[in-house]
Amino acid sequence: MQPIRVTYNQTCELLSIKRNALRELTLKDPSFPKPYKTGDSRQAAVYFDYQDLVNWHNSHKQSLAALKA
Repeated sequence: MQPIRVTYNQTCELLSIKRNALRELTLKDPSFPKPYKTGDSRQAAVYFDYQDLVNWHNSHKQSLAALKA
């Protein structure tokens, strides 16, 4: 099954963050889903897998809830 692709901008909208914050997440958080490109060129579009984002968000919420408890 092919993953449901979410563009970089759509990912920003889903997470309610700016592009720079998303870039920081991809570089500094090892648990954050890795983006993938559809081509080999530097200008190829970058996508994220929707289910990977949902899974990360759910685990991130659980981690925050555990810290508050």
